[in-house]
This record gives sequence, C-alpha cells and structure tokens, in this order.
Amino acid sequence: MKYVWLTWSSAFLIPWVLLYFFRPAFRREMLRVSLVTSLLGLSEPVFVPAYWNPPSLFDLAQRTGFDIESLVFCFAIGGIGAVMYNAFASKALLEVPYGERHSGRHRWHLLALASPFLAFPALYFLQWNPIYPGIVAMAIGGIANVLCRPDLLRNTLIGGTLFLLLYVVLMLLLIFFEPGYIGKVWNLPALSGVLLGGIPLEELAFGFTFGLYWAGIYEHFTWHRSRLNKGH
Repeated sequence: MKYVWLTWSSAFLIPWVLLYFFRPAFRREMLRVSLVTSLLGLSEPVFVPAYWNPPSLFDLAQRTGFDIESLVFCFAIGGIGAVMYNAFASKALLEVPYGERHSGRHRWHLLALASPFLAFPALYFLQWNPIYPGIVAMAIGGIANVLCRPDLLRNTLIGGTLFLLLYVVLMLLLIFFEPGYIGKVWNLPALSGVLLGGIPLEELAFGFTFGLYWAGIYEHFTWHRSRLNKGH
C-alpha cells in the first residue's frame, strides 16, 4: 500500500515522456507548465485527510500532509494537460499580433488567468469537502479563459475531454492492479458516494475540469494561438 501512490503518480510520467519525445515542438511548453504546476503539489495538506489519505513515502502525508508523490503527479499532469490537444491535433503555436492584445476583451487577461486561484479560497470557506471548490475553481478558470479568448474554446473543450479520457484509463488501471485501494484511501463518506466504474465521481470531475483549464493556459498566458501545422 505504501508504494501505490508513488507508482500511480509516476504512471502519469509515461504519457508525459511520450509527448515530450514524439512532439518536440511542445517541449518548452511542457517543461514550463510542468515546473509551475508541480508547485500545486504543495497544496496536498488541504486535501489530506479531508478528501483522501494515501500511504506515502516516509509516511509524509500522514505526518505532515505533504508528500513527494503529489509533486510528481502535479508535474506530470500539468505538462500533459497543457499540450495534449495541440499535440493530438497536430497544431502549431503562433503569437497573437501585438495590436490584437489591446482589444477590449483582453483587459481581463490577467483576471481570467488568475480566476481559479482567486475563486478557490472563497469557495473553500463554504465548509464543504475541499475537492469541490477545487473542481468549481478550475471550471471557472476554463470559462474565464474562453470568455477572454474565444479562440481557445476548441482547445478547452477537447483538451478537457482528452485529459479526462487519459485520467479514466489510469484510474481504471489503479482499480485493476490494486483492488479496494479507493475504498481504503478516499474519504468516500464525505463525498457524493457516486462511483462510475469504481471511480469516484469527484475524480472524474477533477480530471475534466483540470484539462478544461490547463488546455488553454499556456496560449493564454504567453499570447499564443494554435493553428493546423501544415507540415503534418
């Protein structure tokens, strides 16, 4: 049990490495987003043990709330979520023209990017399980991205769906190789209790909303947009 969380979080590095080597045009994007997203692993004490309580290396999660596995997990999903749609759709990134950046809609640029991080603290104090403000905050971020950058609508919706599909596959592998783990580690009595294929509904919502926000985060932050790569 102690190494399941490490193994599962490390499993996300497999698609990360595949994308990195087979889609070299997105390597810089992946590394940048992954390094920043890995810092979200430091939020683990918010979720342990309220949402789940996974055995971890050196019993760090139980003793401190922090763990090494969360840093690995967040590193991997950040890079995957940021490039998955563009990589599969063979898109290339182009800079948004400087003049276009000053349109009225873009005055909300920074607010849209920061919206999930602003929304989460307010939602957290509504006294519900912390996974729910996380899900709602990321959904708000995805919507805000599209309102500010309508050209990111396709990235956002398809990127969220693709990431959800990958997340489901890895959740099912967890269930297959470690039966009963979810019941022992997730705080199911504090959640909806809905399991789809053995996967908590909250995990599915997390997978979709994470992909929803992260699919457009790099283009939005760095003033890029994707187009079909004519070389493919």
